[in-house]
Amino acid sequence: MKKKKIIYLSISIILALIAIIISFNLFTKNDKTLESKPFSWDNVSLYFVMTDRFYDGDKSNNNSYGRISVDSKGSTVGTFHGGDIKGLTKKLKEGYFDDLGINAIWLTSPVEQIHGFISGDSNGSFAHYGYHGYYALDWTSIDKNMGTAQEMREFVDLAHSKGIRIVLDVVMNHTGFSTLKDMSDYEFSPLKNDTVDISNWTPSENENFDTYNKTIVDYSGHKEEWAKWWGTDWIRAGLPGYTPGGSNDISMNLSGLPDIKTESTNPVDIPPILKTKWAKDITEKNDKWIIPAAEKYRENLNIAPSEYIIKWLSSWVEEFGIDGFRCDTAKHIDMYRWQELKEESNKALKTWREKNPNKPGAKWTDDFWMTGEVFGQGLDKNEYYNNGFDSIINFKFPKGDSLDSLEEIYSEYADKINSDPSFNVLSYISSHDTGLTRGNMINLGTKLMLAPGGIEIYYGDESNRKPSTNTVTTAKDQPSRSDMNWDNVDKNVLSHWQKLVSLDQIIFQ
Repeated sequence: MKKKKIIYLSISIILALIAIIISFNLFTKNDKTLESKPFSWDNVSLYFVMTDRFYDGDKSNNNSYGRISVDSKGSTVGTFHGGDIKGLTKKLKEGYFDDLGINAIWLTSPVEQIHGFISGDSNGSFAHYGYHGYYALDWTSIDKNMGTAQEMREFVDLAHSKGIRIVLDVVMNHTGFSTLKDMSDYEFSPLKNDTVDISNWTPSENENFDTYNKTIVDYSGHKEEWAKWWGTDWIRAGLPGYTPGGSNDISMNLSGLPDIKTESTNPVDIPPILKTKWAKDITEKNDKWIIPAAEKYRENLNIAPSEYIIKWLSSWVEEFGIDGFRCDTAKHIDMYRWQELKEESNKALKTWREKNPNKPGAKWTDDFWMTGEVFGQGLDKNEYYNNGFDSIINFKFPKGDSLDSLEEIYSEYADKINSDPSFNVLSYISSHDTGLTRGNMINLGTKLMLAPGGIEIYYGDESNRKPSTNTVTTAKDQPSRSDMNWDNVDKNVLSHWQKLVSLDQIIFQ
C-alpha cells in the first residue's frame, strides 16, 4: 500500500468526492468483504478509545474489587465509569466504527489495575483509580471492570471480521501505586495504626483522600512489610529498603510512580505481590480473567524484570491476535527493550495465526505494528525507528482550525513521510494527556483526516465531546477524559468526519 501522495485538496473537490461516496454507498456496514479490504499501517485511521469512558455494556462489573462509582466527596472524576469491552463490542455490532471508516482501534490498557484509589491531587480532593489503564497490577489478567478474557476474544474477532486491527496501550516503565485496598487484598500492612479497616477506608467529612498517606500508612518503617509488595529487585520507590528513583529518564519515578528496573539484566523471581495474588486467583477461581497464554509465565522464570513483562504482554498477542501496541512512556525505557518486545510480539502473532487458521484476520500478512509515545516529538526520524517502532506519535501537528495553511503543512508532511518507506508518524488533535482541542470541528476534521501519514482520532473528537465539568481545577488530565457524549452527539460534525475518514481510506488505500 502506498502512503498518501496527495498534498492538498480544495474544499470543493472534497465535497464533490463526498457526494460520490454517498451516491455510490462505497462504505456500508453490510459489506461482506470488510475483512479483506485494503489496509496499510502507513495510512491508518486509528480510533483511540478510553474504554472506561466509552460505553457501559455490562453494569454488573462496574464495581469490581470493591471500587466505588462515586467517592465520599461526591466526585466521579477519578472513578471507574463503567465502560467495558462489552460496550465496545456493542458499538462494533451497531456499525459505529464502520460508519466512521475506522480501520484500527487503540484501547487503553486492559490489564488488571491496582484495586484501590490514590489521592487525585495535592489537596486530596478526589479518589483516583486506574480507570485509564496506567496503574498496572497484573499484566497476566484482564481487569474485571473491563470484562473477561472471553469477551476480549469476541471483541477482537468481531473487529477483525470488519477489517479493523486492534492496538493495545502497553506500559513497561512503571507499576501502579500502593493502595490500602491492595494492602488488604494481598497481605502487606506497613501501617502506623493497624486497627484501621484498610479494606474499606474512605475519608470522613473532616478528612481528604490524602489522609491515609499521613495518618495510616508508615513510609519510614516496616521494611519487612514493604518487602511483601513488589520487592527491591523489581522497582525503585521512596520506601524503606527500596532503591530511590534516579535523575535520568530511565531511572526516575515518573509522576512519582514506582519505577520498574527495566534496565536491569539480573534474573529475578516473581514479585512478592504477584506470588500472593496468583495463589489467591486459584482459590478464588479467577480463571475467567486470567489470560490463558500467560499462564505458562506465572512462575519464576529467572529472567530480568523487563523480560517478564515482555512475555506477559506478548501473551495477549498470542491469545487474542492483537495487531499492535501503543507504547507508553517510550523514552523512559532502553530502546533495545522495545526491539525485544517487537520481536516477541511478531512471533506471538504468527503463533496465533497458525493456531487459529479459520478466524478472521488469520490470513493477514502484515507484521505486528508498534507506535510510541515520545512526549513532545514531532516530524522527526530517530533511533526509535531502528528499535521496533513503525511510527511515533506526532505531538506537533498544528491544532488551529484554520485551513489557510493546509498546502504548506501537507507539503512538508508528504515530503518527509513519502520520501522514506521506513518513516511514519501518527498525528492527532486531542489526547488524554494534552487535552481536548475544540473550535471549528468541521475544519479540524478536514485538516486531520487528509494529512499524510497515520491519523489518530481521540474518542469524541468526531462527535464534539465536551470536557468534563464534574471536576476540580487541580485535576489536570481529567477534563479531557469525560464520558462519550452518546446523548448529545453533534450530528453535523459526526457526519462530516464520517465522510472524510471514508474518503481518506478510498483515496489512499
